[in-house]
Amino acid sequence: MIAKERREAIKQILKSSSQAISASALAARFSVSRQIIVGDIALLRSGGMQIDATPRGYLIHREESGIRKEVVCSHSGNEELQEELNTFVDYGCKVLNVSVEHPIYGRLTGELNIESRYDVELFLEKVSEAEALPLSALTEGVHSHTLQCDSLEGYKKAVKQLKKKGIIVSAG
Repeated sequence: MIAKERREAIKQILKSSSQAISASALAARFSVSRQIIVGDIALLRSGGMQIDATPRGYLIHREESGIRKEVVCSHSGNEELQEELNTFVDYGCKVLNVSVEHPIYGRLTGELNIESRYDVELFLEKVSEAEALPLSALTEGVHSHTLQCDSLEGYKKAVKQLKKKGIIVSAG
């Protein structure tokens, strides 16, 4: 199978799936490396296809309902990170991304697309396995999240909980 045919097949698989599909699963299906699939996804995106990366794999972007908010948080350590993410998802907020303001590069943003406790668990496992630090390590724990929340009420409850714990610095 040539690369163009593989990308078309990946496009069809993603369009027909309601579940995220990992790069590793796609690589096994097409007998190529995971890195080839990552490159294919980048080319599909550059061609205009909206593909979201989640802790579970790739998904076709679907329009979100509810409200979109940005919050600024500050904490150190994975316990508080877990508390923060679990609180957001428990109150119906999907954590779309994380951003930090870097003194040289400006705003750096990483996609998260975390919407359940299971996603939080997978994310933290990846952080641990990769022995990587979260983006907030670059800014002494200060970072922001863009959230997509089911309701304003759920958003306000999550913010209230995290303010009590000293995690939220500012909420819009």
